Amino acid sequence: MYEVLIFWLVLLILCIGIEVLTLGLTTIWFAGGALVSIFANLLYAPIFVQIILFFVVSLVLLFFTRPVAVKYFNKDRVKTNVESMVGRQAIVTEEIDNLKAAGQVTVNGQEWTARSWDEKVKIPVGAIVTVRAVGGVKLIVECGGQSGGAAAQERPDGIKEQENQM
Repeated sequence: MYEVLIFWLVLLILCIGIEVLTLGLTTIWFAGGALVSIFANLLYAPIFVQIILFFVVSLVLLFFTRPVAVKYFNKDRVKTNVESMVGRQAIVTEEIDNLKAAGQVTVNGQEWTARSWDEKVKIPVGAIVTVRAVGGVKLIVECGGQSGGAAAQERPDGIKEQENQM
């Protein structure tokens, strides 16, 4: 009995320690499962019941409370430079022609290589465009500022539009 109790205590401390070091909101839920198993052990539950309780409680906590916790704790997360580009307006500084693999835009004073969302559309210098996606180091833009909705859409060349999360 004490060996199993010590195992659950070590697992609890290990999970909490890993969570403190990583802050990934993943191992803390297994610490909850270990805590429930400790109580089951103190109530003289058989080992198989303790193991089942550990996995059930851990998985329920992981799948049902982690998304809420991540949303709560990561609400102030700053988007990276590339993530923040989607949905922004840009000015074309070099004609965008996908067939010639040419085109540049300026966004927030930064020059970016750009390609048209619609493969067949050439976009002239001076046009105002909206960034629809980021493909590697290129911005995928659309003339006229049409957003096409918040859901991801796929182009014929396989580049997927990123959701615009504001």
